[in-house]
Amino acid sequence: MDYKENILRYEDYCRLRESAAWLNFSKEQTEKALNNSLYTVVAVEDQQTVGMGRLIGDGLYYIIVDVVVHPAFQGMGIGSKIVDMMIAYVDRETPCGGRSSIQLTAEKGKEAFYEKRGFKRIPHEFCGSGMRKVIRK
Repeated sequence: MDYKENILRYEDYCRLRESAAWLNFSKEQTEKALNNSLYTVVAVEDQQTVGMGRLIGDGLYYIIVDVVVHPAFQGMGIGSKIVDMMIAYVDRETPCGGRSSIQLTAEKGKEAFYEKRGFKRIPHEFCGSGMRKVIRK
């Protein structure tokens, strides 16, 4: 398995989201989002992208999004490697004496996967509930 940085393509993004039964966004939105990603990781097997993850943020706050591994390749540590690479990116970008916050919304039932990597469920002693609003047109 090869892991490549910052080469996530629109076609692979859409195909992987579909493999997870996730809805895709408009092409215009998706291309803009991919271009504005701080960091992306793809897992490639036999010249086919089989996993992906995106990191977005501003240098203080980071959000891990779109972590998807094609169902035929799940259980092989691919998602773990992708998330670990994104965490390592934030670690490298955080200056000595600085502090960064990495956030995400886990798919239902996948919380333990992220807890193994040091993420805490919200709410907890410092944070209230995560919140979300979706706008559809």
